[in-house]
Amino acid sequence: MLQNIKNNTRETSQLKKDGPYYKPIAKEVETFEHSYLQKLPFLLKGPTGTGKSRFIEYMAHRLDQKLITVSCHEETSSTDLIGRYIIKGAETVWLDGPLTTAVKTGAILYLDEIAEARPDVIVAIHSLTDHRRELFIDKLGETVRAHPDFMLVASFNPGYQRGFKELKPSTRQRFVAVSFHYPEARSEAVILVNETGISEGDAKKLVNIANKIRNLTELGLAETVSTRLLVDAAKLIGSGLSKRLAVHVAVVEPLTDDVEVITALNDLCDLMI
Repeated sequence: MLQNIKNNTRETSQLKKDGPYYKPIAKEVETFEHSYLQKLPFLLKGPTGTGKSRFIEYMAHRLDQKLITVSCHEETSSTDLIGRYIIKGAETVWLDGPLTTAVKTGAILYLDEIAEARPDVIVAIHSLTDHRRELFIDKLGETVRAHPDFMLVASFNPGYQRGFKELKPSTRQRFVAVSFHYPEARSEAVILVNETGISEGDAKKLVNIANKIRNLTELGLAETVSTRLLVDAAKLIGSGLSKRLAVHVAVVEPLTDDVEVITALNDLCDLMI
């Protein structure tokens, strides 16, 4: 069965040349394909900008499945996901939310940064993350069994505001989980070249800058240089912006508002670029 998916994947790739670029780092593609066959809930763990969202976009394209993405935040509730009644003209009608739509149509639902959402979201998805694979819609008094192709995927940044934003062990154990990290230098340079068309030499310089800053733990940065920031800098360089300015605005400035730290990082980057 998996071989059939792989055969279909190759055919899809040949027909759709405009799919998202993604460079596999370990065995995450193979792991996801097997999880998809079993429709096991899938959790992507890792820092911001390590390719979690790009990976699921790539896998949905690879498997030729519809993808519905929800960017979770502190106000995201189960009602936002399941659905609500709305007034349409002179009547009140029910409107399915993205979760209900995915369950009914067999789409892959991606809950980006699920730990940011309200606790009732976790409660709402529980029956979809075990053998039941069903969604209870309280406001309708209905239970919807998931379409055979439905798959639940979520992402989570374990290092962000640890404690308050942590996922409970009981929730984690409902998912197959894969950790994402910043790629090793050679792979990250390849990603920049393929993503932006920047020269290999400039890509290596950007990666060296990123790794240098990532090792400066004494700066106390909330987040460090992500691959996403490097892609932005590479795009600016490719469009003709000076290399130093591109690094200043796309890499350094997004990291901190501390003037002294910004100055120090800009000086460091100027020497390396």
